[in-house]
Amino acid sequence: MTDIPRPWMDKYDDDVVTDFNPFLAPLHTLLDRAAEKHPNRIAVHFQNWVINYRALAALSRVLAARLRELGITQGDRVAIMLPNLPQTIVAYWAALRAGATLVMTNPLYMETEIRHQFNDSGAKLLITLDMLWPKVKDLLAQTPIERTIVTTIPDGLAFPLNKLYTLKNRKKRIEIPFNGDSIMRWRDFIKGRGDYTCDTIQPEEDVAVLQYTGGTTGQAKGCMLTHANLIVNAQQCSEMLCELGKKEQECFLGVMPFFHIYGLTVCLNFNTLIAAKLIPFARYVPKDVLQGIGKHHPTIFPGAPSVYTSLLQQKDIGKHDVSSIKFCISGSAPMPVDHFDKFEQATGALICEGYGLSEASPVTHINPAHKIRKHGSIGIPLPGTDAKIVDADLGGDALPPGKIGELCIRGPQVMKGYYKREDETADVLRHGWLYTGDIATMDEDGYVFIVDRKKDMIINAGFNIYPREIDEVLYAHPKIKEAVAVGIPHRHRGEMIKVFLVLKDGETMEKSEVISYCREKLAAYKVPRAVEFRDDLPKSMVGKVLRRALREEELKNRQTE
Repeated sequence: MTDIPRPWMDKYDDDVVTDFNPFLAPLHTLLDRAAEKHPNRIAVHFQNWVINYRALAALSRVLAARLRELGITQGDRVAIMLPNLPQTIVAYWAALRAGATLVMTNPLYMETEIRHQFNDSGAKLLITLDMLWPKVKDLLAQTPIERTIVTTIPDGLAFPLNKLYTLKNRKKRIEIPFNGDSIMRWRDFIKGRGDYTCDTIQPEEDVAVLQYTGGTTGQAKGCMLTHANLIVNAQQCSEMLCELGKKEQECFLGVMPFFHIYGLTVCLNFNTLIAAKLIPFARYVPKDVLQGIGKHHPTIFPGAPSVYTSLLQQKDIGKHDVSSIKFCISGSAPMPVDHFDKFEQATGALICEGYGLSEASPVTHINPAHKIRKHGSIGIPLPGTDAKIVDADLGGDALPPGKIGELCIRGPQVMKGYYKREDETADVLRHGWLYTGDIATMDEDGYVFIVDRKKDMIINAGFNIYPREIDEVLYAHPKIKEAVAVGIPHRHRGEMIKVFLVLKDGETMEKSEVISYCREKLAAYKVPRAVEFRDDLPKSMVGKVLRRALREEELKNRQTE
């Protein structure tokens, strides 16, 4: 393994161990350790439903046995399409314990996106919410899904809230053809006895999570994240923020969605590693979050810049006590400096900005909590992680400090590869390095600054969006001849989506028609907010649309306005 300069090594906080030596084990070991060391600590508190670590571990063993009874064996894919509910957490640990590979599915996905993910992964079992049934019912026959377990919001509530919720929504009841076999109720699934833990999991080989991320071809591809990848990344986060959980039980706000790799690693895995309490939010509503902070007094707030910004914009934020928050772990997009300062002033918390990608489980960089935090920087590599900047076209050796090139990562959290995509795997995993596709520079201290993206990925409110996917949806419209989607910087959302269109001869369209069409085909966060019609689009000599040129043109126009 070629050695590289590591100027960041002396920039870690004083208690961070630079000689990183993680333990390797099946991912559910995190839950077992928490239950053994802190059995009576509250693991999850959702509304009026509370469970401690001992009970959560026991319930996961029961449901692992139930999954085995339903025919789930080691390596089988289990899809979870749920918001942040207690059922999501229980199902997550149970499926891992059963030896299954999890396919965390975004409930906001449209039918075409869901169908692709289920078919590509080969998922055999789906756990979802009754409110999502209308979206999936007609898809099941077109996928490998053999059984579906359907839960409800009241399943994650205790009496009397569960009864009150049911009565309040009785007119909205969705008819589901339960048959006790292929379509089951969650409350029937969790009945019974059992105690099962798969004992043949090989952490460095077996895939724990098949995490889907966008692709340059327009279709999402599954990152094969092993048990070792994920359990090590949780330990890396814990080491970098080593003071957390040492003196008292921490409390995490579970705002970031668990189906997103950031929410999964930080809110479930890292949280469980330090036996913290988790407060899940099924929907992000700023007012509810502020009230939840005042009620539960969380100490750790993982979020995205758009989340922190939206809270700052609440007129009554001054009426809420948010002083319990000690750390905010910000990821997914750069945070404006003024918002950074205002949020720290409002809460008294430290904001640690970081960076990650699905292919790395996801965290690779973070700013130190107490030493130098550089605004605009993603920070320094986590313990056990190497980083270098290379020529964006040629790759190869590390460039000197200050030079711009492609950011490459090496570490135990880097994925095994893309599922069933050997060519794309070989393109990003080269000689032990993950080529991120992000254009960056590293200073003399080892702090990395993202300059642009070699890939054309758009980051909107924390979600990664590959514009080719939007392009292909638009190309399918009978009136559209050419289409290209571009990410435009947005103060609160990171980036917003703008599409440039060329219509077929003789056709006319309104901007509202384009947006309505996209809403039918794409998840809400992928729908463009701006539309521009053109006679032609800038192209290269070989006819390729120059997406970057359009983005640069848009930025230039904004500067002159």
